Formats: sequence, C-alpha cells, structure tokens
Amino acid sequence: MASIGQTVDPTPGKDALARARQRAALVPDCLVEARRIANTVIAGWHGRRKRGIGENFWQFRPYAEGESLSRIDWRRSARDDHMYVRDREWEAAHTIWLWADLSPSMMFKSSYGMVSKESRALVIMLALAEILARSGERIGSPGLMEPIAARNAAERLATALMHTPSTTGLPDVGMVRGWSDLVLIGDFLDDADAIMARLGPLGRRGLRGHLVEVADPAEELFPYSGRTEFTDPESGERIVAGRAENIRDDYRQAYLARRESLGQSLRHLGWTFTPHRTDHLASEALIAIHMYLSGMPANAVGGNRP
Repeated sequence: MASIGQTVDPTPGKDALARARQRAALVPDCLVEARRIANTVIAGWHGRRKRGIGENFWQFRPYAEGESLSRIDWRRSARDDHMYVRDREWEAAHTIWLWADLSPSMMFKSSYGMVSKESRALVIMLALAEILARSGERIGSPGLMEPIAARNAAERLATALMHTPSTTGLPDVGMVRGWSDLVLIGDFLDDADAIMARLGPLGRRGLRGHLVEVADPAEELFPYSGRTEFTDPESGERIVAGRAENIRDDYRQAYLARRESLGQSLRHLGWTFTPHRTDHLASEALIAIHMYLSGMPANAVGGNRP
C-alpha cells in the first residue's frame, strides 16, 4: 500500500523493532482517546438491532431459494410480483471482527492532518470495540485475538495490538464464519481489483463487511508544488517531481477514481464503504460504522460516500 509524502525515510528490516516500539507507546493514548469518543456517542444506544430469532419485527427482505415457504409473508408479497420473508430482530450476542492496517504507509502524517493514519485507525477500532463490548457483543480481531464477550474487550485488544508486528496487506480471515461482521480500517491504496479479489469470496459466503478508508488530507488534495521527492513507505522507492503542481489534476483524478471503483464494488457486494480523512473528527466515522452495524441502510448514513 503506497502512500505519498515528503518523507525520505524508507523502512528497512532493522527499523521494524523501532516501529513496533513506537506503536506500543501510541496504543495507550489511543485507548484513552477511544474511550472518550465512545462516551460521547454511546448515550442512548442499547445494543444493536439485527435480524435473527427474536420476537420483534425487523424488516422485509426478498425470499431466497431454499428457505422454508412458511417464512414467506404472503400479505406483503401480494403487493407486487416478488415474495418476501418477514425477518425478526435478533437479541443474541453477535461476533464482530475488527482489523486495523498496521503497515508502514499508515504512519504517514502531513501538516494538514490532525494525527497519523495509524493513530486514527487505532482510535476508531478501539472506540468501536468499547461501544460493542458495552452492548454485550463478541469482539475479535483476525490473527490477533479470538472473539470474546467481555466489558474490557477494548483494553484486551489494545494489549494485543501493543505486541503485534507491523502487517502488510489484508488479514487472513479464514477463521471468520458467515453471519459475522468484519470491519476493516486502513488506507486501502492497493488496486481496487486486487482488494476485491480478496474480499469477494467473503461476501459471497454470507459475511457482512465494512471498510473504513483512512486518508490524510494531503493524499486527497495533493498540495505539493515545486521540486518534491516522494517515497513509498513500503518499498523505499523514490520518485522526484520537478514541478509537482503539474501533475496535481491527473493525480487527484486517479486517486478519486480508485476510491469510486472500490466503493462501487463493495456496494455491489452488499458491503459498506466509509471514506474518512484525518482532519475530520474520529466520531464521524465511528457513528457511521455503528449505524451500519445496527442495520441502518447505507444510503441513510452520510459517511458512505466515495
């Protein structure tokens, strides 16, 4: 996942330990901030509503081949040419898998952003864990923490994050089963087709997914001018632009086209996509994701814009 920036510090193997120590020092502050944000948005929210085995009506949805005919709501189906199933609310604990990108590109921070992308991703992840744990949900992280239902799930996740090495690419989600939710938080700067090649099979087996794209304002706005050197934080490869302003329009067009392509592909899969910039409040992304997990339609949440 490449990132633009005026940093010239590649990250060879000997720096991996330094990066791990830096994140270990960062996580406690992120946990404090996550709890503060969670407290500002959790008031009045008492768990998530979703379809399942409860007694209360949840939603009508199209009948799927193989389901019992007794589940069809014939009165609702008589209104048009389709058959509909009456879903009920599920009050049992659900499993939500949380993952934050810890690759070197996430350490980028320009003068236009409040914090680094890594810091913002960790805050959103831990704040979401805090809210969901208070609601009685089971929280896990692929390859990092098995799902648990505990009030201190956010703290335990933070501890695990302090001791995990930096990662590259998407996580191994082989342990994630259908009827779970997967929340992925990162910059997702890889090719959209490559990302969807990994995520497509998950959606087709029934897993609900939610991507939060964390971006530094400079990555979207490209405010550079004059002679500028850009370094890929993953590989250390460098590119020098003699007059950076001359490529601004082409860069922004390509950047936004990649985001639009990824967002459309995810929505076709039935997943949600939330772009978030680090010059905005973390609570904006947190509220959007919580709404999605609560079952609110994507078009009713303002954060799901490409």
